[in-house]
Amino acid sequence: MLIVLFAVAVAAAWWFTTRAKQSAIGDTITVYYAKADGTTLVPWQVSLNPARGERGDAALDRRSTIFYAATQCVAGPPPGTQAVRFPAGTHVLAVDVQGSTADVDISKDVASSAEGGFAESAEFKALVWTLTQPKFGIDSVKVKIAGARVATLPGGHLGLDEPLSRSSF
Repeated sequence: MLIVLFAVAVAAAWWFTTRAKQSAIGDTITVYYAKADGTTLVPWQVSLNPARGERGDAALDRRSTIFYAATQCVAGPPPGTQAVRFPAGTHVLAVDVQGSTADVDISKDVASSAEGGFAESAEFKALVWTLTQPKFGIDSVKVKIAGARVATLPGGHLGLDEPLSRSSF
């Protein structure tokens, strides 16, 4: 009986510990998108525990949650929403977190934007605001395109050679 009681206590402690890790970030995250005017950011809540039929999978640890947030931001807001969007096919390849800096690797599809500096700035402003929300502990975002550091996107409008922060916009 004592062994059973001990096993139940260990299981309860494990459950409460893993639950506390998840609740540090919460059950939802805020993802931003830029309205069609290119400057106004709109937040929307995305569940970390989506019900059947919603996009994505639950993310539990900090790095996974930040990757999930970046992926949701690049995918864009719900269909039918008027917004500046990353070019079709653009997706997040990887996210590495070092202290308070997120290093985001985005597919080369991001370079196919035909809308120039207006769209580039709006897209990355939304990404930076999504990843620098206080609950993540991120202050700046470094960007790689297909694994490589680039000074700018092909349009040359937005500098990517330095980390981006909310004050960059």
